[in-house]
Amino acid sequence: MTKLAVITGASAGLGAEFARQLRAMGYELLVVARRRERLEGMGGEIWVADLSVEEEVERLARHLEGRGDVAMLVNNAGFGTQGRLAATEWEPQMAMHRLHVLATLRLTRAVLPQMIARGAGAIVNVSSVAGFARAAGNVSYCATKAWTNAFSEGLWLELRGTGVTVQALCPGFTYTEFHDVLGVDRRKHAPWLWMTAEFVVGESLRNLGKVYVVPGWRYKVFLALWTKLPAWLRLRAEFERIRK
Repeated sequence: MTKLAVITGASAGLGAEFARQLRAMGYELLVVARRRERLEGMGGEIWVADLSVEEEVERLARHLEGRGDVAMLVNNAGFGTQGRLAATEWEPQMAMHRLHVLATLRLTRAVLPQMIARGAGAIVNVSSVAGFARAAGNVSYCATKAWTNAFSEGLWLELRGTGVTVQALCPGFTYTEFHDVLGVDRRKHAPWLWMTAEFVVGESLRNLGKVYVVPGWRYKVFLALWTKLPAWLRLRAEFERIRK
C-alpha cells in the first residue's frame, strides 16, 4: 500500500528536510506551502496554501479527509515574530495563533479517523523548546508552542493502543531560514547550540512513538533542569535577563 506523508511548511528548513528523508524512506509526498516555486522539484504532489487563512486550511482538510491514504502528517508550518505584544502589529500575532494552533488542530482531526481505522499512522507536530519557557518579546510564539506540546501529549494519551503515534518535536536553535526571516544574527548566540535540520529531522523519525523528542543532549539537559525550577524562579530569571 502506498504510504503518503503530508508535510506543511515544506518549502524550506525542517519541512524540506522531512520531505527529503521521508521520500528516501519510501513515502509518497504531498508538500504544502505558500510558494509553489519552492515546492517544484521536491517530488510528489504540490498543494499551495497559506495555512494562516481559515478557508485554505479547510480546503486542505477536506481534501485529506476525502482521500483516506495519509500515513503521516507533519504539522511543520510556522513562523516567529519579535517585539512586545503591546507594540507589535495585531494581525501577525493572530496569524501565528491561527497557523500554529488552529491549522494543526484541523489538519490533525482530518487525518485521525482514517489512521485509527487502519490501525497505523503518525503525526509529528513541530514545536520548540520555547514551548517549555516564557519570554518577553516572544509571547505568542512561546504560548502557541506550549499549546502544541499540551495538545500532542493529550492526543498521545487518547491514541494509546490504536497503532497511531503522535509526537511533539521540540528543537532548539536550528540552521534554517526561520531565524534569517527574523533577522537573528547567529553569531550572537553560542555556536555550539546550533543544530542542522538533517540531525533534527533524523532524531524525530528515529523516535516515532515517543511523545516528546528534544534533539541534542544540551537541550535535554537544559529542559531537565529548567522544568524543575519553580515557576516564580523561572519568571524571575527571565525578568533579570531582560533588565540587563
